Amino acid sequence: MPIKINLDVEMAKNRISSGQLAEIVGITPANLSILKTGKARAVRFSTLEKICEALNCKVGDIIEYEKN
Repeated sequence: MPIKINLDVEMAKNRISSGQLAEIVGITPANLSILKTGKARAVRFSTLEKICEALNCKVGDIIEYEKN
């Protein structure tokens, strides 16, 4: 899939754990893990907004398009 998820990179930059981010965003750690590993089929804009707010980043820092 040409969509790459860089959530783990942004989390490391901000020194925040999955559990902490899940709590801030209001999703389960399991759902955050699915998003983090790139296995999610969809993500709500409201979830992206909360993640970007918590990590002080842009959507493009988390989600990237790569040609094959």
